[in-house]
Amino acid sequence: MSLLKGTRVTWLGHATVLVVTAKGTTILIDPFIEHNPKYPKGFSLPDKIDYVLLTHGHVDHTADTVPVAATHGATVVAIYELALYMQGKGVASTIGMNIGGTVKLDDVAVTMTVAHHSSSLQVADGFVYLGEPAGYVLTIDEGPVLYHAGDTAVFGDMALIRELYAPEVAMLPIGGGYTMGPKEAAVAVRLLDVQLVLPIHWGTMPQLAGRPEELAKLLDAPEKVALLSPGDSL
Repeated sequence: MSLLKGTRVTWLGHATVLVVTAKGTTILIDPFIEHNPKYPKGFSLPDKIDYVLLTHGHVDHTADTVPVAATHGATVVAIYELALYMQGKGVASTIGMNIGGTVKLDDVAVTMTVAHHSSSLQVADGFVYLGEPAGYVLTIDEGPVLYHAGDTAVFGDMALIRELYAPEVAMLPIGGGYTMGPKEAAVAVRLLDVQLVLPIHWGTMPQLAGRPEELAKLLDAPEKVALLSPGDSL
């Protein structure tokens, strides 16, 4: 669609999203593949993935980071503690950043934003703390501005994200239980004032009961909600 100006956004189930810019930069967000029941059967990732972005440390967002980085030659971008952790797990190229910071990744300026959630990995004797959870704004040269909220509740400072970056497309969790549900996501849409919403983090497990149709009913412009199946693209 013209809104995306040649950029392709593909939802791969749960919070996993593949972004390919018009210039060919390939970004995979929150790779959850092998054990993701909603990952589209038969879908093949591009041979080359330039960057993997991680919103936080939970296994359903990081599980396939190491193999994807190794197989596809990706640089992993994450909050500082999580980037160091991935480095220790064998990821050859990482970029650590922090909330409020921006890094330029080829033709994409990536800004890390606040998210309200938690971030850790369970290990044999407890949990490993992996920095703060985050979202990302992707400002693409001669392209759209995308916002992947990560796992989060709605929060009033989404209005600041609108004021600072003016995202046109938002990828918002709607499942509830561990994140906001449709009711809260509808408020997020209002605060962000985006033109299009891609619902994520729903339907993967019973606790994630929110549905895109519920969100659409709560909006003045229900056509803003993209009703995609895993493997579909905007």
